[in-house]
Amino acid sequence: MAREQRLTEVFVELADTLVEGFDVVDFLQVLTERCVELVDTDAAGLMLDDQRGNLRVIAYTDESARLLELFELQRQEGPCLDCFASGAVIANVDLGAAGGRWPVFTEAARGLGFSTSHALPMRLRRKVIGALNLFTVEPTPLSDGQLAVAQGLADIATIGLLHARAHEDQVVLSEQLQTALHSRIVIEQAKGVLSARSGVDVAEAFRLMRTHARRTGEPLTEVANAIIEGSLGAGAMQRVAGSGIG
Repeated sequence: MAREQRLTEVFVELADTLVEGFDVVDFLQVLTERCVELVDTDAAGLMLDDQRGNLRVIAYTDESARLLELFELQRQEGPCLDCFASGAVIANVDLGAAGGRWPVFTEAARGLGFSTSHALPMRLRRKVIGALNLFTVEPTPLSDGQLAVAQGLADIATIGLLHARAHEDQVVLSEQLQTALHSRIVIEQAKGVLSARSGVDVAEAFRLMRTHARRTGEPLTEVANAIIEGSLGAGAMQRVAGSGIG
């Protein structure tokens, strides 16, 4: 009963990522520590996608796990990398018998005193953002229940991280939207100015502006600003439009 209560507490603790302003590194450190606490393992490490296609070691419970995770990345070999690439769980790897698949990794892991390893994806549906590695000293396999606990912790962490990334993306999107709205105001002003100065209607003014921007390679907003400032007139744009420059 005590373990079930602790498990509930940990899930609530990880769900705290939904609170604005949480520390990602600290959160993932907690994830690795709780996995070792709740699952029959001795060390854990976590690699996270930097959103440019590169895995980075972001959290680990001890120095041996950190070294082994870095070794995997340097040699580009190991269950954590395969787990990230496939999105599949790679569990109960007997490091004494896995030399054919990961010869360099298994030698390094055994040299650090580990006998068994497990890799679980940080995954939500088809999106994989990282992988969690678990290591044990004794050659003791994890039960399906223990693996389910570890995967559950990884899953809730993944949801929290994707929520945070979505928020960050939304902030960027909001900034881009504000820029676009401002640009549109400037363009509308320039259409009116050009129409008044040249005697063309606003539709023709906008056509001239777009044609000039495309043929000169200038952003439409810069063209609009030049019209408002008086450094660009209809005559110049008509010459560019008629000449087919660009």
